[in-house]
Amino acid sequence: MAIDLWSMFWLCVPLLVIGVLIYLAAAVKIIRPVEKALVERFGKFSRTAEPGLLLVIPGIENVVHVPTTEMRVDVAEQTVITSDNLNAVVDAIVYYRINDVVKAVYNIDNFRTAIPSLAQTTLRAVMGKMTLAEANGNRQQINASLEEELDKETQQWGVDIIRVELQRIDPPHDVQQAMNNVVKAENEKRAAVDLATAAETNADGIRRAAVKAAEGDAKSIELKALANAHAVEMAAQANAKAVELRAQADAKAIQLVNEAAQKYFKGDAQTLKKLQVAEKSLSENTKYVIPEGTDISTIITEAAGITPIPKKKSD
Repeated sequence: MAIDLWSMFWLCVPLLVIGVLIYLAAAVKIIRPVEKALVERFGKFSRTAEPGLLLVIPGIENVVHVPTTEMRVDVAEQTVITSDNLNAVVDAIVYYRINDVVKAVYNIDNFRTAIPSLAQTTLRAVMGKMTLAEANGNRQQINASLEEELDKETQQWGVDIIRVELQRIDPPHDVQQAMNNVVKAENEKRAAVDLATAAETNADGIRRAAVKAAEGDAKSIELKALANAHAVEMAAQANAKAVELRAQADAKAIQLVNEAAQKYFKGDAQTLKKLQVAEKSLSENTKYVIPEGTDISTIITEAAGITPIPKKKSD
C-alpha cells in the first residue's frame, strides 16, 4: 500500500511541476510600448501598468489593455438638412488618442463606438446652422467646430480629439447642377470683366504711349527752338562784338589821323580835310570831267588843295 502511495506521489510530481509552470506563465504579462494596462483585482480597479513586464495573480487579477497611440475612426455617411432646407450627404474622419486609460474604460461603455456616434450628432448640429453654400465654402470652419465640440464632450472619457476632417458634402443632383450653372455664370462674368479690363489697360497704354510721344516731340521742338535762339543770340553777340571792334578800330584810326594832323598838319586843317575828301572820292570811284588839254594830276591836286609841282619842259 505504501508502495502504491509513493508511486502515485512520484507520478503527481511532474503534473505539479507542469501546473506550477503554467501558473507562473499566466502570472507574467507583457505590456507593449503602444498601450497601457489596467489591473483589476476581484473586479475592482487596482492599478495601472506602464509598458514592460507585469506580474499578476492569475485567477485573482485581470488585465485590460488600452491603446495609447493615435487612432482613426470613420464617421458613417448621413443625410443632414442645412438651414436653407436642402439635404446633403456628408461623412467625416476623426483622429483621437487616449490620454487617461482609467476614464476611457470606466467612464464610457465603449469609446470606440461612442466617438463616431457623437461625431454624427455633432456634425448634424453644426451643418444645420449653415446654408449649403456656406457649408461648401467653409469646410475648415466645420472641421474646427467639430473638433472643438467633440474635444469638449470627450474630456470626461479621457479622450483627446486630435483633428476632424470632413470628407465630402454631396447635395442633391438638381441642386448640384444649379450650383454648377451659377459657378459657370460667375466664371464667364469674371472672364468678361477681365477681358474688358485688359482692353481698357491696353487702350490706356496706347494713350499713354501717344502722350509720351507727343511730349517727346514737344520737348524736341522746344530744345531745337532753344538751340536756334541760342545760336541767334551767339551770332548777334558776335556781330555786336565785330561792330564794336570795327568801331574801336575806326576810332583808333581817327585818333591816329588826328594825332598825325596835330603833329604834321598843324595850322593846315583845311588842307588835311581836302586830302581826306580827295582820298574818299578816289576810294569811291568818283567821276571827274577833265577838259581837253588839261593834265589829270592838276585836277587831283586842285581837288586836294595842293600846289602842283611844275613839270620840267623838255628841250
